[in-house]
Amino acid sequence: MSAASQALRTAKHYGRELSVVVLERGAWTSYSACGIPYWVAGDVDSADRLIARTPEQHRANGIDLRMGVEATEIDLGARVIQVRDTANGATRPVPYDQLVVATGSLPIRPDLPGAFADGIHGLQTLDDGKALLDTLTSSRRLERAVVVGAGYIGIEVAEACQRRGLATTVVDMASQPMTTLDPDMGALVRDEMEKLGIDLRTDTAVEGFEVGDDGWVSGVVTADETLPADVVVLGIGVRPNTRLARDAGLPTGATGGLQTDRRQAVVGHDGVWAAGDCVESFHRVSERPVVIALGTHANKQGRVLGVNLAGGYDTFPGVVGTAITKVHDLEIARTGLAVDEARDAGFDVAVGSVESTTTSGYMPGASLMTVKVVAERGSARMLGAQIVGAGPGSAKRIDACALAVWNEMRADELAMADLSYAPPFSPVWDPVQIAGRRAADAARRG
Repeated sequence: MSAASQALRTAKHYGRELSVVVLERGAWTSYSACGIPYWVAGDVDSADRLIARTPEQHRANGIDLRMGVEATEIDLGARVIQVRDTANGATRPVPYDQLVVATGSLPIRPDLPGAFADGIHGLQTLDDGKALLDTLTSSRRLERAVVVGAGYIGIEVAEACQRRGLATTVVDMASQPMTTLDPDMGALVRDEMEKLGIDLRTDTAVEGFEVGDDGWVSGVVTADETLPADVVVLGIGVRPNTRLARDAGLPTGATGGLQTDRRQAVVGHDGVWAAGDCVESFHRVSERPVVIALGTHANKQGRVLGVNLAGGYDTFPGVVGTAITKVHDLEIARTGLAVDEARDAGFDVAVGSVESTTTSGYMPGASLMTVKVVAERGSARMLGAQIVGAGPGSAKRIDACALAVWNEMRADELAMADLSYAPPFSPVWDPVQIAGRRAADAARRG
């Protein structure tokens, strides 16, 4: 919808006529998928609060939005989309001059026994959120929840289940939660989850799901035991939803995402564009293609696409992998490359870290936070940073680090940057600057 809206605005700017048709098989438009765990937890009181623009608002802005229709086939030669009405199954062709593929991503559901039993939920769309919420608020007796996966969605939904009174267990194959962090920083997240009473089982692979006679999930099977479960949430990640595009012959890369140029044009196919979770993006540090399913990137790519489709010129400059979340009061953030990622990309790595406070230590409410900066040995170029903090104001400091990584600053330049200071907001040396200085010192020691 960002692409559709921007295309109309750009066409109007240039005095051009443009007819924009959008096909959507679901019942919702322009909503915050990132807000779904907080709706499940009860922080957001309705799905309506997560919707930025309704279908009616989009139509009022001049978009021919057709809900409840699913694209089933793309004929690139004839420039025709075959669509199916989800209500009655009727099919019809929809012609196009320019095609935008924005099919998003799909939650990964493991190919394991019992994986499609009732009571096992993914969490990707508003429909998914409603289905999980319906289960959690149903008359069925629910006492135990098992969350498979300890990434962003996994820890967020685990907290939501625990807050709803369920004994909650999280299972993950990795040695620590949040594998986008280094293990030492993930260990801080583990400590907080365990303090909250969440049972975290790491180094544990799921082998299947037990199902009761009524078809409802009753347990999660691991190599060591079967964990009783009245509801299961799968938080093991997403993959680009590119089947329709691949079947039409559009190119995908090693990541599984569609390949586009910087203008969001699909490589090798004139008049075909793509954006969002279904495409590869360029990582500005590793200089490799990545798929990072975040609404921030999707909206920016949609805007760039819309400008170009309507005759303007814009480019998407890439990503550095900045992300943020929380579990209870613990704030978690990262940007750029973690240590192993940086080494895999060919960098010789130096690290600086510090445990400090969110405000001057003598201020009421000062909370502990840990900041870790990853730099290139020799040059001290910023490669990445991670923050885990126990109080408000810690994790958003990642934005200063993200700008430093984005602009290829040295860690010592971050250390000497003119950042704000007052006792209620930070120590006189902000923790990100201390970590930057230590990373620069480590990088220059050889």
